[in-house]
Amino acid sequence: MKGSIVLFDGVCCLCNNVVRFIAHRDRDRNFWFASLQSPAGQALLRMHNLPECALDTFYLIEGGRAYKRSDAALRIAGQLSFPWPLLRGLSLVPLVIRDFLYNLVARNRYAFFGKLRSCSLADRELLERFID
Repeated sequence: MKGSIVLFDGVCCLCNNVVRFIAHRDRDRNFWFASLQSPAGQALLRMHNLPECALDTFYLIEGGRAYKRSDAALRIAGQLSFPWPLLRGLSLVPLVIRDFLYNLVARNRYAFFGKLRSCSLADRELLERFID
């Protein structure tokens, strides 16, 4: 499979919306998706020596390497349609600050955005981009 893989919390409303956001702005269809809870997601976590039970972040698997939190988000933004690549400039902000803000949202994502009983990405075109 060619491209990068986004691993996300499949029951998080924010995360599901972020996946839709990425897919709709990924004109070259570079991104594939898997929920962290899925067998494929769990296998990818193991393959990259990432914690299988940590659902409080998302990962980008790209070129055999795993990126997490704000690094993953900025790498993804850099590959989307304009104007989103401009966000790569935020990589100049120190990682400790970027990840502090990322973690603040991640810790409160269910309270702010809600939680689903299961992954709800039912769009057929989007589902074709899942590796599950």
